[in-house]
Amino acid sequence: MDERAALVPTLPKFNPTLSYWQDPPHPLANHQTTKDIPASAAVVIIGSEITGASIAYNILHKAASYRSFLDNLRHHGADEAARIARFEYNGIKAIHAFARQHEIECDSWEGDTVDIIYDRSQWLRAEKAISEMRRVLGEEDPVAQYTFHDASETAEKYLAEGALGSVSYEAGSINAYRFVMGLLEIALDKGLNLQTETPALKINRSGSGPHVWEVETARGCIRAENIIMATNGYTAYLYPPVRGIIVPLRGTVAAQRPGSGLPKTGLKTTYSFIYGNGYEYMIFRPVGSRFAGDLVIGGCSTKAPEEGLYEWGTTDDTTMDPNIGQYVRDSAAEYFGSHWGEDHPDGRIRQQWTGIMGYSSQGFPLVGQIPNEENLWIAASFQGSGMVLCFRTAQALVTMLDGEDNEEFNDWFPQTFRMSEERLIQKFRGRPHEKTPMDLELHSEL
Repeated sequence: MDERAALVPTLPKFNPTLSYWQDPPHPLANHQTTKDIPASAAVVIIGSEITGASIAYNILHKAASYRSFLDNLRHHGADEAARIARFEYNGIKAIHAFARQHEIECDSWEGDTVDIIYDRSQWLRAEKAISEMRRVLGEEDPVAQYTFHDASETAEKYLAEGALGSVSYEAGSINAYRFVMGLLEIALDKGLNLQTETPALKINRSGSGPHVWEVETARGCIRAENIIMATNGYTAYLYPPVRGIIVPLRGTVAAQRPGSGLPKTGLKTTYSFIYGNGYEYMIFRPVGSRFAGDLVIGGCSTKAPEEGLYEWGTTDDTTMDPNIGQYVRDSAAEYFGSHWGEDHPDGRIRQQWTGIMGYSSQGFPLVGQIPNEENLWIAASFQGSGMVLCFRTAQALVTMLDGEDNEEFNDWFPQTFRMSEERLIQKFRGRPHEKTPMDLELHSEL
């Protein structure tokens, strides 16, 4: 793992596997607000997705999970564990509320998710984690609302055969691509200068004066008072000191037509399938969306040789590991067993692709000003949980940028997410929640 973590990331590839979410592409996919790169700006945001787009919106607008709870409680104490749990839960609620308020058409769906558990140790861990959440947060806290189901109820209600049991709780799903494009449209109306197809090649200190930074791009240079790196798994390409601190991981996903035996009205929950050394997550496309009823399933990295070791450190999303790819294609039908029925006449797979995530040694994002680098900011490394974490993290970053980092802010923003000198020396050795990730129910960012 040390060798994989030390690999130097590349720029994002120009010819990645085509994501199901980006077909068809949005008109903003090739948008450039001005013909030329501006000479200077108060803030240059490198990266887009939910983090970059949300940061832009928050700058211009000024005018959940039990699985990681035990680790957070053990290492960071009850108050911080509770703060992280509430941050995740409120992140889910906030992104759906924003989509409703601004009428962004992004297939926003709110409902329950279910963790189907096949491994005894994972079942016992779930019981202990939820018990501790209820003790720390209180039995009635919305964040601590979980329901256990035994094997019989799991098979009957969720059509999952062979499980020890399951845990259901509040979650949701969203088309992240459409949400980001809607968010960018709002930010453009407020004055954002958006330059797509313009990779940032290098960042440099540019001397004294207000514009202390310079960004070299393929289309020229721009000077900036502040640079924000919302670059996730690619961050070490621009800022080498985080090499081995933020490590890329390639994820594999497939969009599938449902089998004939599944409910004609579609599934009612999103799923995670948890076993001894890994997991898969699965969402369904809600009624009213394009390809309603489709299943989108991903994960499976431990099914490759050496438990997917060579998926770490790579930023090549132009291809996929054949072992993982095959397992993703087969897994939904295997989990539903006799309930799957026959494959669709047009074939099981509608689309399959890969994407790059970013992970840190502690299993938390890195958010804030880079130590000893005035006006250089970061919001990256979302552990595959961008839909849960990115939106409110962007709000937090802009709060820091505005100098409003006060006691009220510290009440809701997890201190373990802060960028610090200590975090710059914590090399990646394999993420703490690798077997049961921080949150999966909104994992549609790939």
